Amino acid sequence: MRSTTKRTRTTVAVTAVAAAALALTACGPSGSGTGGSADGKGGEVVLRVPDPGNSGFLAKGKKDGSLDRALAAVHAKVAWTGSAGPFAPAAQALNADQLDVAQGSITSAVTALAQKPGFKLFAQIAPDEAGEGILVKNGSPIKEVKDLVGKKVAVAQGGTSEYLLLKALEKNGIPADQVQRVYLRADQTSGVFNSGQVDAWATWGTFSIPAIANTGAHFLVDGKAVGSDNYAVWATRSAFAEQHPEVLKAFYGYLHENAAKEKADPAAYLNVFTDAGPTAVSPAEQQVAVEFGRQRAVESPITDADTARFGVVAAFYADQGVTKAKVDVKPYLIDINSLAGAAK
Repeated sequence: MRSTTKRTRTTVAVTAVAAAALALTACGPSGSGTGGSADGKGGEVVLRVPDPGNSGFLAKGKKDGSLDRALAAVHAKVAWTGSAGPFAPAAQALNADQLDVAQGSITSAVTALAQKPGFKLFAQIAPDEAGEGILVKNGSPIKEVKDLVGKKVAVAQGGTSEYLLLKALEKNGIPADQVQRVYLRADQTSGVFNSGQVDAWATWGTFSIPAIANTGAHFLVDGKAVGSDNYAVWATRSAFAEQHPEVLKAFYGYLHENAAKEKADPAAYLNVFTDAGPTAVSPAEQQVAVEFGRQRAVESPITDADTARFGVVAAFYADQGVTKAKVDVKPYLIDINSLAGAAK
């Protein structure tokens, strides 16, 4: 049954999702419909992918051209569009035909599918049991989940962090309305957490790594402790999947192969372009990133077992009132192995 309990919600900063989507798409190719179409140069298909930044196997693929070489086998090439970030604006960009693929969490995907589903999911990464969870500062009086009662916890609405908090509370038998959720954009939360305006922060690796390495924070509970089903997923614009299945399958093959390489040697995929400046991973952060990276799962096809766990997340979000009803994820899944035209 869906919870009818009234939940206290405090908003410190408004999440301008539409504005974020515009910012993401402003960096991409001009005009609608450029993705998945011939660009006039040998009839190549353009695959629009969020820019990966300074770390990770996609960053290395951008630097050494290996992704373009993989896509060339199916007469395609990559266009790096905007920047990788929260899935909510990426989902809007997919729906608006300004992006062709993007990565997010199944929790964010469920929330987006409850609104205007213009995308489908084609790959999964098993839940990150080590890199996501609820952060508190070292020395905090909060020692157990029950100590969060009456406290403020920063979360991004409808995605990974809200899910982690709600899961932790449910597992410990704590009504959700006994903890004050402070809705913030993930990239705006660090300063609020560091200044003590919130007592805890539910987040994932992108933000937990610098917080643990640089600000004296630790996980009160991590993904494993809360029994998380929060898969990472890769989404594609529905029309792109229909028009260019061979390109999507070639891209998936690149993801699977190179994610395995990064898992085997995470340190080799940090600071791909620069080891200085705001995008650089510091030595302290590298230690945490490598530890988490070795535990990261690899991009893989979506199986029936994964689908069942997606359904558990959708049911949980409906029960918690995050979505108005349970979202049926099955119609929006792609069996990547069944797609024709794979690159050899």
